[in-house]
Amino acid sequence: MDFAIFLATAPGLEAALAEEVAELGFGPVSAVPGGVEITGGWPEVWRANLTVRGANRVLARIGEFRAMHLAQLDKRARKFDWGSVLRPDVPVKVEAACRRSKIYHAGAASQRIARAITETFGAPEGGEGAVRVMARIDDDLVSLSVDTSGEPLHRRGHKLATGKAPLRETLAALFLRQCGYDGTEPVLDPMCGSGTFPIEAAEIAAGLAPGRDRRFAFEDLATFDAPAWQAMRGGIAPGETGVRFAGFDRDAGAVRMAAENAARAGVAGLVSFACQPVSALTRPAGAPGLVMVNPPYGARIGNRKLLFGLYGSLGEVLRREMRGWRVGLVTSDGGLARATGLPFLPPGPPVAHGGLKVTLWRTDPL
Repeated sequence: MDFAIFLATAPGLEAALAEEVAELGFGPVSAVPGGVEITGGWPEVWRANLTVRGANRVLARIGEFRAMHLAQLDKRARKFDWGSVLRPDVPVKVEAACRRSKIYHAGAASQRIARAITETFGAPEGGEGAVRVMARIDDDLVSLSVDTSGEPLHRRGHKLATGKAPLRETLAALFLRQCGYDGTEPVLDPMCGSGTFPIEAAEIAAGLAPGRDRRFAFEDLATFDAPAWQAMRGGIAPGETGVRFAGFDRDAGAVRMAAENAARAGVAGLVSFACQPVSALTRPAGAPGLVMVNPPYGARIGNRKLLFGLYGSLGEVLRREMRGWRVGLVTSDGGLARATGLPFLPPGPPVAHGGLKVTLWRTDPL
C-alpha cells in the first residue's frame, strides 16, 4: 500500500531537491514548503534514504484521524494500528505540532499519543535509539508520520573531522546541483576546510550512494525487510570516472582532516588536497570545470572588515587564473560576495545554515 513520503530540506532549496528526486526516478514529485513529497511504499522510503543527496531526513506518513480535544486524541491514538509500523521492543519518542486547531498544546498532545502507544502497544517511551513519531495537528486533522532516517542524512559516517563552520553535505550537494554540476567536470575549492565540496563532487562522479555506510531508523521498524534492503544496497554499483577534484586551504590541519575524510568516503584516489593560500592558486591542466567555495562570512569566523580584502583577492585570483571556469560562492553577506568583483548572476534564495542565512552566488564561465 502506497503512502505519502516527505523529504525535508532547508527552505529555499525545495526546487533543487525536487529536481534531484525526479532524476532518481521517484514520482510523482511535488515541491512543498520545507521539502518534497512523493508517493510510494517502504522500498521507496529505503531508497530515498540511501540515494537522495539533498534531503535532511525522510518521513513516512503512517495515518491520520480527526481530533477536536485531548480526550478524543487519546481515544483515537489508542485505536491506531501502531503494530503495523512500530515494534514493541523499540522505544518511541513522540513530537507534536499544532496549527489552527482546537488542540493547541503541543506538549500535552505528544504526551497523550506517547502514553497511548506505551499502554496499548507496549513500546517504551524515549531513551537511546528511540524512533521518532511525529504528529502534526492542522485544522483538527492529526497526521502521523515516522522519521525513517534517525540521524540527519548529512551525517553519512565519513566526515569525522570538521573545521570551525562546516557546510552540511546535503547543502553542498544541492548547491553543486544549482551550479549545474552533474559529475562530468572537475571541481576545485580554494578554501576547502574539511573538504566537503570536492568530496561530495567526487562521490557524485563515482556514483556512490550517500547513505551507503550508515544505519537508518527504518531498520528498527516492523516494516523492515533485511534481505530486500541488503539487495537494494548491494545493487548500486559505483562507476568509473576520469574526473579529478582538488581542495586547497592555508590551514595544514584542515588539509589533513580533508584528506582523512576523503579516505573514509572511499574517494581518496579522486581528490587531492594541498596546503596553500588563495593567492597561490593556479589553473589546473585540462578542461575547465567549477570552482566551489564557502569562504568565512565574518558572522562567526573572522572580522568582516578584514574579509573584504580576502574576498577581493579571491575574486582577483579567480579572474586571472580560472578563465573558462564557473564559480559558485556561498556566503551570508552579499556585500562580501560583491567585493570579489566577479560577474555574478542574480543570487539564489537565502538558505538557513547553522543559525545564519546563506546565499549561493553563481557565475557563467569566466
